[in-house]
Amino acid sequence: MVIVVGAGFAGVEAAWTLASRGIKVRLYEMRPHQTTPAHTSEWFAELVCSNSLKSQNPDSPAGLLKSEMAALGSLVLATAREHQVPGGEALAVDREAFGAAITAAIRSHPLIEVVEEEWTPDRLGSEPTVIAAGPLATGPVSRWLAEVTGKRHLHFYDAVSPTVEAASIDRTIAFAQSRYDKGGDDYLNCPFDKESYEAFVRALVDAERVPLHAFEAGGVRDGESFGEEGFYEKVKYFAGCMPIEAIAEKGERSLAFGNYKPVGLTDPRTGRRPYAALQLRPENNEKTLYSLVASQNRLRFGEQKRVFRMVPGLEQAEFVRYGVIHRNTFIDAPGVLTPWLELREVPNVFVAGQLTGVEGYVESAAMGIWAGLAVSERVLSARDMSLPPRPTSFGSLLSHLQDQTEREFAPMNINWGLLPEPDPRPKAKADVRAFRLAAARAAFEEWTGSMPTS
Repeated sequence: MVIVVGAGFAGVEAAWTLASRGIKVRLYEMRPHQTTPAHTSEWFAELVCSNSLKSQNPDSPAGLLKSEMAALGSLVLATAREHQVPGGEALAVDREAFGAAITAAIRSHPLIEVVEEEWTPDRLGSEPTVIAAGPLATGPVSRWLAEVTGKRHLHFYDAVSPTVEAASIDRTIAFAQSRYDKGGDDYLNCPFDKESYEAFVRALVDAERVPLHAFEAGGVRDGESFGEEGFYEKVKYFAGCMPIEAIAEKGERSLAFGNYKPVGLTDPRTGRRPYAALQLRPENNEKTLYSLVASQNRLRFGEQKRVFRMVPGLEQAEFVRYGVIHRNTFIDAPGVLTPWLELREVPNVFVAGQLTGVEGYVESAAMGIWAGLAVSERVLSARDMSLPPRPTSFGSLLSHLQDQTEREFAPMNINWGLLPEPDPRPKAKADVRAFRLAAARAAFEEWTGSMPTS
C-alpha cells in the first residue's frame, strides 16, 4: 500500500502510475468536505486557472514534455485529448468534462481507494507516502514540511484570468484569428486603438485591488506580507502569472509589448494590425465561455467588470468567473529533495507536483508520474529507479530541482533554457533547438527501452 496525499494533477498521476503497476493506493482528498480559496468544484485535477495545457507542437519544450508523459502512460494527457476544445496550437480542454472524467477514472480503478478526509502528518506510518497536496497545502502539511526541511517556505502569488459568456462579446468588434493564422480561428481578438488602449491602462493602474488575505500571506502591511512568525517579505509573483496591473505599472506600453501584443493579427475592419489586442480563448467545446488570455489580476470584482468593459468588444461582457489571486507554496527542492523526489530528512516520504518547485499543470503532472515511478520501483524491487537522462524534458526538470547554484530557488516551467545545449554550440538558434530535441528523443527512447516492465 502507498499513500498519496492530494488529488490534483500530481496526485492523480502518482496514484494512476502506481496502480497501473499493480500497487494498491490510498488517495486522500479533503474536497468537497473541505475546500481551498482557489477551488470551486469537487473534481480531481481541477483546472483552477487557465483551461490550457500549453503547446501541442511536438517541437516545443511543452510538446516534448507531453510526448514523454504520454509514453509513460499519463492519465492527464489521455483525458485532456478526449475532452479537447479549440485552442490553436494549445491543448485546451473542456474544464467540467475533463475534471469529471479524471475523477471517474480514479474512483473506478480497483486498486485506488479514495478517502475523503484531510490528511495530516500524524498519520505517517511505514507505508511509502507521496505528498502532492498542491500549492495551497493545508496548514498542518505546510508547517510539517517547514519543520522537517529546516527551512522557511518560499512562495509566489499566482493570478487567474476572468471568464465571460460568449454571447455577451460584441462580434462586430472582436474578430476570430490565431496569431499568424496558426491553429485556425480558435481565438477571438479585441483590438485596441491608441486612445482606447491608453484609457484602459490608466483605469487598470488606478483600479482598487484586493488585499492579500491571510491564506496567502498571513497578513499585509504597506505592500509587504508577513506570516505567523511576524516576519516580513516582499510579495513575489511568478513571472508568467504576474497580474496585468503590476505589468502596466512598469510602463504605459508594457502590455502592448507583452500580454496584449498585436503581432500576427489583422483587424478586418481596418486591414491593419491593432495598436494592442486582448485575446479570448474558448473554455468549452460549445464555445459558450471565453477566458481573457493573459489577463490575470487581483482587482476587486466590481473593478474588474468596470475596467474590462473598457476593452473594445467587451462593453457588455457578462462575467462568469472573475480573476483572483492566491498563494502558491513550494519547497527549496535542491536542498531538501533527492532526484527521486524523496525528502532527504524523512526517508520513504516523497513530494510531487508544484510543491517541488515546478510551475504549471503539465509540469506538476509530470512530477506526479515521476514520483509514481520512483515509488513503484522502490516497492517492487527495493531499488531506486534509473534517473531520466539529462537531455530529456523529465531529466531537465529534475535537474532544475537539483540545481544548488548560489541563487534563490524559484518555480520553473519547462523551457528551452532547461534543456542542455550542444557542445560545440551551433550559431543558428534553430540548429540549437533541433539538436536539443533530437538528443532528448534519443535519450528518452534509450531510457524507456531499458525500463523494467513490471
